[in-house]
Amino acid sequence: MSSATPPKYDVFLSFRGIDTRANFVSFLYKELERRGIRTFKDDQELQDGQRISPELQRAIEESRFAIVVVSVHYAASPWCLDELVKIMDFVNNGSITVMPIFYGVDPCHVRRQIGDVVEQFKKHEAREKDHEKVLSWRKALEKLANISGQCSSKWNDDSKLVDATVDKISEKLMIFTRLNNGGKIVGIERHMKKLNRLVDLNSTKPVGVIGIWASGGNARSTLAKHVYQTWCKHFATHCYLGNVKRVFKDRNLALLHDEFLENIEGAYLTSKRSFNRQKVLLVADDVDKVEQLDALAEDFTGFGPGSLVVITTQDRQLLISYGIKVVYEVEDLRCEKLCDLLRRTFAFKKRDIVAAIESASRAKDFVTDCFGCLSSRCAGYEKL
Repeated sequence: MSSATPPKYDVFLSFRGIDTRANFVSFLYKELERRGIRTFKDDQELQDGQRISPELQRAIEESRFAIVVVSVHYAASPWCLDELVKIMDFVNNGSITVMPIFYGVDPCHVRRQIGDVVEQFKKHEAREKDHEKVLSWRKALEKLANISGQCSSKWNDDSKLVDATVDKISEKLMIFTRLNNGGKIVGIERHMKKLNRLVDLNSTKPVGVIGIWASGGNARSTLAKHVYQTWCKHFATHCYLGNVKRVFKDRNLALLHDEFLENIEGAYLTSKRSFNRQKVLLVADDVDKVEQLDALAEDFTGFGPGSLVVITTQDRQLLISYGIKVVYEVEDLRCEKLCDLLRRTFAFKKRDIVAAIESASRAKDFVTDCFGCLSSRCAGYEKL
């Protein structure tokens, strides 16, 4: 799915019909639709030997999320496993996020492929001539089971599991909406070009850290969201943490780790140790205390080679005191819109624009921001 093309579906449902179609998946689909979440649910069960149709493959590609309901007989179905291979391929290239639900099965058994799963794969190996295909099924199932997901054994009521799953999808969709809306500002690509010169997205070096500083909150957060959305496709695992200052103002900073795990996308493992093998992008917006950086560092110091951490703040000294050497300083993008508008409309010079703003009797703080924008900050600069 092209990054410029909006997805046709919010969710693609992958499940084994004989296990869950008439019960759990039916309830899940109904709740997704009730909340206005566009969901693809295939109601045809393919027989052994039949291939996934191009339409089904396209539905996977055109979805933002895939919910994979792994039930007792899921791994017994070549069709389900073919579908899962396609899903995990798109997960690997960053075009879809997968959310597993282990329904009536132990995720450990799925990951290690023991218990019922080992017997199911014995039948696959005896029946399937293409051993590479069976191997791809095994790898896809293992990768899926290494992703943090819901487990039905932890819920005493399917309706609560449905609600929790749909709540999480809704929350993530709202994040995507905010990120998409945030990028529609004047001059954003100019900033991205400058930021791209500061980082190597194909690096294999240890974790890199870059700071983004702006005195105004809107510009900084808008750029942070756009940075995340633009760069996340280059990372197998990525996470956006917004409003760190506000969210953790009166909360235990240890909860930052929980927030990180809750918002991580594409991760195959969930323990801290596991991230040392993964290339991770972490964008943390509006950090205002060294203690917050310390809490985040407990996670990001263990990221694998090529990982990148982006810290945004209104406090330039915070970045300096923490030893962050690569910093991008950005002007107020709201002011940039006004400046561009006045330039296009009146072809004014800088001093004329200032006079026009003042004569319009703008609010004092707004005029101050605009005047500052027209000073040396207007071009933006970075320091290494």
